[in-house]
Amino acid sequence: MKSTFHGLETARRAMMTQQYALHTTGHNIANANTPGYTRQRVNFTQTEPYPNVGMNRPMLPGHLGTGVKAGSIQRVREHFLDVQFRNENNKAGYYGAKYESLTRMEGILNEPSEQGLASLIDQFWGAMQDLNGDADDSGARAVARRRAEEIANTFQYLNSSLTTVQDDYKAEIDVTIKAANSLLEQLNNVNKQIRSAEPHGYVPNDLYDEQDRILDQLSQIVDIETKREKSSGQPNDVAEGAVSVFMKLPNGEKLQLIDGTNGEALKKFNEEMEYSQGAFNELTFVDINGNGTDDESIKFDKLARGELKALIEAFGYISADGSTKGTYPEMLTNLNEMALQFATEMNNIHSIGFTLNAVGEPSELGGAFFEFDPANAAATLKVHSDIMGNLNKITAAGVNKDALTTDARAEYQTLMKEFPKNYERIRELLADDGSFRNQDIPKSFSGDGSNALLMSNAKDTLMNFNGQTATIKSFYQSVIGEMAVKTQEAGRMLGSSESLRGNVEFQRQSVSNVSLDEEMTMMIQFQHAYNAAARNITMVDEMLDRIINGMGVVGR
Repeated sequence: MKSTFHGLETARRAMMTQQYALHTTGHNIANANTPGYTRQRVNFTQTEPYPNVGMNRPMLPGHLGTGVKAGSIQRVREHFLDVQFRNENNKAGYYGAKYESLTRMEGILNEPSEQGLASLIDQFWGAMQDLNGDADDSGARAVARRRAEEIANTFQYLNSSLTTVQDDYKAEIDVTIKAANSLLEQLNNVNKQIRSAEPHGYVPNDLYDEQDRILDQLSQIVDIETKREKSSGQPNDVAEGAVSVFMKLPNGEKLQLIDGTNGEALKKFNEEMEYSQGAFNELTFVDINGNGTDDESIKFDKLARGELKALIEAFGYISADGSTKGTYPEMLTNLNEMALQFATEMNNIHSIGFTLNAVGEPSELGGAFFEFDPANAAATLKVHSDIMGNLNKITAAGVNKDALTTDARAEYQTLMKEFPKNYERIRELLADDGSFRNQDIPKSFSGDGSNALLMSNAKDTLMNFNGQTATIKSFYQSVIGEMAVKTQEAGRMLGSSESLRGNVEFQRQSVSNVSLDEEMTMMIQFQHAYNAAARNITMVDEMLDRIINGMGVVGR
């Protein structure tokens, strides 16, 4: 039968439930400025009506309500917005790191500017042009040598600076991978706590917040996909579960990093990464739990976007075809090729000219203008020690054609018109050999600057840069232009990604963030409901007082 105190129990439940709601509101207000916190709400649920269905149920006009209860305390979260945010966060991480690497390179190359390499090479051509007009002047020779030194020093500086930044990126890759591994370990531990709490009916909202915070950070490093895993036992209907994490690959495949069901498949990046030929070779993953599973490796070409990919692109990687690619390796390769072709051409032209003869000494056929290691020309380029020791060793003068035999002169003129020139054969014709020269005629004249003019005109000479035919200036302009286009594109994509990420984050915060105005309104609402429930208890108490103390006194 229905209890006399039914009304008291109903009001008590109302007071307790509204009290839960007030406590939750206070928790929201306390964490209004906590990063990553998601506001929470109490899900009010009607309690079971009276009477229950059964053969001996009392006959009442209908089910009698028994009050309200707090069914669960749930986060206010839109998971679809989380997926959108992590997708845009991943793009922003990739383009942000890529844009930074390119802008740092632009700062090193400093083009176009008066201090840039292109300007120094132009000044060198001008110095050779001046030397053509006054070949015997020591001042003009000193200027030409100084311009050559500036070019060599600039090549060395650019090579050293780019290499230093490249090494910095290798260190940054190490730090980023350690950060990713730390996030994976943290997420695995959070999953374990969630799996231990949910089977008992608890809804660990704070753990869910920590879970999402870690996933947000991880999504910036690599492209991930998540899957919620339902816990065993009797979890609450609003329980979100642990999370499985997969790293997406461009070919549509997925590599599982975390198994949200039991944690046995947790993998991490191997910190003993494989580098070869100065480039990153492949990503290797190992079992973080150490239970003997096989290592798993993927080539860099199969890594989807993310900050880690952009960092490796900057440092350099070995592609599927075995070639080394990357922002800094490619620029260093171009710089070395440019230094090699420039110095080789200058040496070839310099080797077919004649030195300035000192008093009482004959002029000599020239040697190398620059000395360098062909395997790393930009890093080792410098003016030849002979020229550094004696300005007269600069071969500004060309050959006196009258000193050549008729056949040698004809062959020489033919060879000088060819492209590319056979400098080895030209040197044979100009050497001190009686079969090619008239020994009684001077091989060169003081004041002649024809060979300096040839060196100046080399600015228009077509050279072979890794299969690309171009002049020194046009090749360098193409390299700088390509870098500028890539920088502009990366900056544009970064702006778009950050804008989209900001829009999604605004929508996400509008759903999940704590609004103090809204919480104060809810506080007033719950407070009034609490006061009304308390007033209901007072009313029921007065009713019971009337029954207990006011009935049965008739006739006294």
